[in-house]
Amino acid sequence: MESPKRPSICRSFPVAAPTNTISTKFMAATALGSVAASSASSTTRFLSTATRATLPFSSRSSSLSSFKFLRSAPLISHLFLNQGRPSSCVSIRRFNAASHPKCLASDPEQLKSAREDIKELLKTTFCHPILVRLGWHDAGTYNKNIEEWPQRGGANGSLRFDVELGHGANAGLVNALKLIEPIKKKYSNVTYADLFQLASATAIEEAGGPKIPMKYGRVDVVGPEQCPEEGRLPDAGPPSPAAHLREVFYRMGLNDREIVALSGAHTLGRSRPERSGWGKPETKYTKDGPGAPGGQSWTVQWLKFNNSYFKDIKERRDEELLVLPTDAALFEDPSFKVYAEKYVEDQEAFFKDYAEAHAKLSNLGAKFDPPEGIVIDDASSKPAGEKFDAAKYSYGKRELSDSMKQKIRAEYESFGGSPDKPLPTNYFLNIILVIAVLAILTSLLGN
Repeated sequence: MESPKRPSICRSFPVAAPTNTISTKFMAATALGSVAASSASSTTRFLSTATRATLPFSSRSSSLSSFKFLRSAPLISHLFLNQGRPSSCVSIRRFNAASHPKCLASDPEQLKSAREDIKELLKTTFCHPILVRLGWHDAGTYNKNIEEWPQRGGANGSLRFDVELGHGANAGLVNALKLIEPIKKKYSNVTYADLFQLASATAIEEAGGPKIPMKYGRVDVVGPEQCPEEGRLPDAGPPSPAAHLREVFYRMGLNDREIVALSGAHTLGRSRPERSGWGKPETKYTKDGPGAPGGQSWTVQWLKFNNSYFKDIKERRDEELLVLPTDAALFEDPSFKVYAEKYVEDQEAFFKDYAEAHAKLSNLGAKFDPPEGIVIDDASSKPAGEKFDAAKYSYGKRELSDSMKQKIRAEYESFGGSPDKPLPTNYFLNIILVIAVLAILTSLLGN
């Protein structure tokens, strides 16, 4: 874990004033946003193994139960935190597999209901950044060079176990789990792996971001022995930011375009210097919250997902906004710069590339049941059929006669179509084909 004085690419997460060496190391930034607790969260501590052994879970987690808001500080691809540092295991037994019935495949209807509950949670807690980070950290351990599941890591729900939750990069994610655990209990036929990714994608969408083309049906690992080893997530302060980002994300199978697009998630959240070593204690954009006030954001509207991150990083005109070394690298590295410049000018292109990269990240290493996955988006979100417009089918410069328009309209409505109710495209084409054939036959017979 990085000390506050060392450059960090990750977001801060609220922890109490350190009482020992291990807790001090946990004050480095964590990726993609940190949960904001109310005043009660200041008592949250990462206890030593010896201390935790003498305390029941209720004593260790009671300080987390009264928080009302979340201090957000999302991260991007720097999502994760430095490995190779001593870790403190934050026990949270309620998240172990034994607390819920074994569930290999998620129920589609429960997934839909869980999504609605997540939306309500976001409205009251402003926890968008920490939920994005939760999904990214579970998926980000993937290693494309390992074929076996679950050894390859990735989106498999392993982050709920103490052994992985205690990794340095995951400091503070216990609070994210605590936020969504009531939803998991309510919908027991939704796997943790799916719930983490559902929460992450929903947070992006509810913050004004693009619709993520998600699929579900991820299988959970069943025990802590299936968790990946510590050390797969990005370092907090690499000497060469661009090279380090490539090393980590290439291992996941992501390319330069996807790295830059995912970096755009920095548009959400803020950083706190007392925890990450980065940012100001307060700016004019963060002094009034929402949630607990303070910290320094990357963008002015730090709970709104758009392309302002790229614009602000490029201009660097506002000293109230934060720029990390890994942010600056997007405009300094020649390959990264091509995409960063594109996203400055074209938010639509950014949204498209981000949605694809986020969906790809969320599937890394996952095993699906059924193998093709589950899609829960309503039919209303799919492209609508073509609406009736008879004039569109005129030929050459000759306009269709009113009688012909009426005839086509009558045929159209006989199949259930109307101007306000699009008819499936294949039906409408069939109507046109039938009329065309009849016209040809009539012409031939007349001749």
